[in-house]
Amino acid sequence: MKILFISPTYSGAGGIGPHAFRVAEKLREHNFDVELMHVPHIPIKNMKNLSFSMFGTLKALSNKKTYDVVHAWNLPSAFIMKKIKAKKKILSVHGVYSQQVRMLHSKITSSIVNSKESQVLDWADVLTTDSKSVQSEYEKIGKNFLYLPAPLDPKKFQDIPFTNKKKKQIVYVGRDSFEKGIDILKGIESKINASVKYCTNIDWLDAMKIVRESEILVVPSRIESIPQTIKEAFFLQVPVIATDVGGNPELVTNRETGILIPPENPQEMITAINDLIQDEEMKEKLSKNAFEFINKYYTWDALIQKYVNLYQD
Repeated sequence: MKILFISPTYSGAGGIGPHAFRVAEKLREHNFDVELMHVPHIPIKNMKNLSFSMFGTLKALSNKKTYDVVHAWNLPSAFIMKKIKAKKKILSVHGVYSQQVRMLHSKITSSIVNSKESQVLDWADVLTTDSKSVQSEYEKIGKNFLYLPAPLDPKKFQDIPFTNKKKKQIVYVGRDSFEKGIDILKGIESKINASVKYCTNIDWLDAMKIVRESEILVVPSRIESIPQTIKEAFFLQVPVIATDVGGNPELVTNRETGILIPPENPQEMITAINDLIQDEEMKEKLSKNAFEFINKYYTWDALIQKYVNLYQD
């Protein structure tokens, strides 16, 4: 079976691209022939997606191959997917795209995207998302999404050394972007009893080393699908404080697998961090529960058959 993956990037500490890369690796272990399409883009914030879709479409038009499956890993990739010859077309959406655009761009841009989004989704034979909250939002406009969680591969963590915890160190992993709420965390640094390490543009392995040595992972997002970094912290037994947005509550049960706080509430974030940083008993409880939870529901062992079925059915 020949499969083509389309994503803006396949590297980094987080995001959909590295997830697509890991899925490709796992599928190859199960004898699938997976090709990654690499597309250049203009590295300017408001031009990245547009230039990626434009250059990718030109590349697709010159690609004479026919695939069994083409899988586009975000909405801009769908414009390229549309031009690829394939028996089956899959589009994965991680987050409600029009909501992201509304938060990051002008009302005019948002209204244009909103009017075209439904049409773009119809280009795919199968729609998937890793978040039940995203699935629910799209159901409101009559779109049927397959819930397909993003798995963890425990083997990937074998190269992350065990280190002593750096006392009163917390960590942020993600893009330096408004929707991720990094500005909120930066704004409260002087009021929390901890130092913050920001992992915004480093390799995954280096980011995971910093997560493992930290006492808490903080996820201050304004909007979310399901952050892979929460799952990674769970596996590394690092307690998580996350905002109650998007799919975060699908992973974080308050005071059981992590701490949930309201979004865009600096005072709640200060209190949550300062309370947890000194509560050894709670940190131990959250770490233990989260580790058991992630191993039960979100490893490749638990989810590989869902992926095999996606491509073979």
